[in-house]
Amino acid sequence: MGPLFVTWKKVTNGSEPRLRGCIGTLEARQIVTGFKEYALTSALRDRRFPPIQSKELPYLECTVSILTEYETALNHLDWEVGKHGLIIEFTDPDYNMRRSATYLPEVAAHEGWTHLETIDSLMRKSGYNGTITDSLRKKIRVTRYQSTLYTMHYGEYAAYIKKNRGAAPEINGAPIVNGFKPGH
Repeated sequence: MGPLFVTWKKVTNGSEPRLRGCIGTLEARQIVTGFKEYALTSALRDRRFPPIQSKELPYLECTVSILTEYETALNHLDWEVGKHGLIIEFTDPDYNMRRSATYLPEVAAHEGWTHLETIDSLMRKSGYNGTITDSLRKKIRVTRYQSTLYTMHYGEYAAYIKKNRGAAPEINGAPIVNGFKPGH
């Protein structure tokens, strides 16, 4: 059991995979039921993207992040880019309300962000629209964590299903071979 996130990325024409959905939970879940629930939720209900359509499946890769090694950071700079994911919590001074947000460990490195850029982006992600000052940053409670990633591209999944079930998966009734429906 553990917290987990499911990330979908779309790969087209050998380009850099583009985010297509990412949703998870920081609460402990049974891995199998949690994976199924969050795989569907991140594919269909991430409000930043339209729901994934069946025609996109051959171009997708799915990553499951199992979150581990939770530690309270000493301050907002006490973490390593590329190693730690972050959960920030703070009180919005303008509305006296609690705000929080998280980024998985790979986000800051992928974006090329510094520590401060990451913290500031998390503050905005939490819904805070006020002025970001160093004194406010110093009041943030930071929990850092690490993750173990498992990624599979649709082609690998199709090959696995074919090997273990004797037939490749079908999309809308048509078999998928090497990412393409025959006759398309």
